[in-house]
Amino acid sequence: MSDKSKIEWTDATWNPVRGCTKISPGCTHCYAETFAERFRGVLGHPFEFGFDLRLVPEKLGDPLRWGTSRMIFVNSMSDLFHKDVPDDYIVSVARVMKAANWHTYQVLTKRADRLQSLLKGKLRFAAEQNHIWWGVSVENRQHGLPRIDLLRQAPAKVRFLSVEPLLEHLGPIKLKDINWVIVGGESGPGARLMNAAWVRSVHAQCQKAGVAFFFKQWGGVRKSTTGRSLDGQTYSEFPERVQVEAPALDIRREKLERLEAELV
Repeated sequence: MSDKSKIEWTDATWNPVRGCTKISPGCTHCYAETFAERFRGVLGHPFEFGFDLRLVPEKLGDPLRWGTSRMIFVNSMSDLFHKDVPDDYIVSVARVMKAANWHTYQVLTKRADRLQSLLKGKLRFAAEQNHIWWGVSVENRQHGLPRIDLLRQAPAKVRFLSVEPLLEHLGPIKLKDINWVIVGGESGPGARLMNAAWVRSVHAQCQKAGVAFFFKQWGGVRKSTTGRSLDGQTYSEFPERVQVEAPALDIRREKLERLEAELV
């Protein structure tokens, strides 16, 4: 967990799960895998086992320890809805998010079918929370657009799309009941190029639909040189956030102790 993040659209990251497996073209140059595999075999390192999927239950209560409100990207180094993460563990993560409601959580997945199923069932209590945002990755038409439909059909107060890496022109996007769209190009070695026309198309559709638009980056091998300006303007829009004051330290400790006694 990091209380500061370099990801432009969040404040912090929280990883009660580490590691993942590839399922679509958006995964090809996975930044998380590249980072994790650098430390495979380093004893005591969080990624001693590389990018192998592992539950990290000792990290479950971390948001309750933070007394300052943050936007938290949940599982920046994994996918909460991976098939090997047990339902009960996902529920435990969601219970922490509900309890630590002074933060805003951004939960992103490529496994939209499981997201939809659980939000309709075991996670219904979390779907109804304004401070928990549920999102899907959209990298192309074949894999990404169907995820949007699955997300829209799931009960959720706030829904968002991470259109990153944007690999092709998406054409018309159904943005009904979508609250936020992030767009970005791929970065790092072997980065696939993103066409400006693809970005403008998504932006225009967001404007027409009244959806908050965040342009993260053009990407490329050296993303610092390409920036994040679109036609001379920087777009850093967010959905409206529900502001809740964090409770005092003693109350947060009580919440943590109570949850730790009940969690997986």
